[in-house]
Amino acid sequence: MTSSTLLSIITFVYGLSAFIYIFSWVFKKPEVARLATWTAAIGFIGHAAGIIWRWNESYGLGIGHAPLSNLYESLIFFAFSLTLIYLIIEYKYRNQIIGAFIMPLAFLTMAYASLSPSVSNHIQPLIPALKSNWLIAHVIACFIGYSAFAVAFGLSLMYLIKQREVDPPAGGSGWLELFPGKQALDELTHQMVMFGFIFLTAGIITGAVWANSAWGRYWGWDPKETWSLITWLVYAALLHARVRWDWRGKRSAYLSVLGFAAVMVTYFFVNYLPGLHSYGSS
Repeated sequence: MTSSTLLSIITFVYGLSAFIYIFSWVFKKPEVARLATWTAAIGFIGHAAGIIWRWNESYGLGIGHAPLSNLYESLIFFAFSLTLIYLIIEYKYRNQIIGAFIMPLAFLTMAYASLSPSVSNHIQPLIPALKSNWLIAHVIACFIGYSAFAVAFGLSLMYLIKQREVDPPAGGSGWLELFPGKQALDELTHQMVMFGFIFLTAGIITGAVWANSAWGRYWGWDPKETWSLITWLVYAALLHARVRWDWRGKRSAYLSVLGFAAVMVTYFFVNYLPGLHSYGSS
């Protein structure tokens, strides 16, 4: 058994957790969601063990490095940080139905990493540009930011669904009654965007310093760099609009969805364009 096998198993654990969360929401069985939480927590512990195991395996191959260097490893860490942030939110706010919108994202990320034939799970030696102490700081900062934005995306979807509720029927509002209130969803989305924005900013700064030591310039308008800036500007606009014009609710939710679309372009699609970051697709 290898770390990749364990992480493949975790994929199905997250899938089971996502299924139970959705079942609990659709059939209005909040007590069942506790099982989903325990399943996600067990999966998270196994996920952490898999990352540590993979790190140890790289040293066994004589090419020891943090497992953050290629597309497979970044997907694994993205799902890990996403699950961590979600579990913290669930513990703090005591609303498990949010998991029906977050854990499917963790499952799909792990499924793509573990099951897609286009993603290699082999441990590879670092290319020269990646042999830097900035690797861990840059990648962790970026992916914590991405994960916070993913949570904000899920919350925004919940808000957009909830805001269509006009006149709840007496005794409850069907499958929306377990949702947090619109104001709570809007505020939590804003907090997640602020949290993600701080870490994305840190990721861009550490990346610029790393680029200067590796390539002799802080910024070169590489496709990844350009789209990171676009993503940063979208979320900066969201935060500015909230402070300057008091944009809340639906407009803020739509901007959050747009921002996450920019994150997906930055993370996935530009990896396949020619550039200094194209190694991310290997």
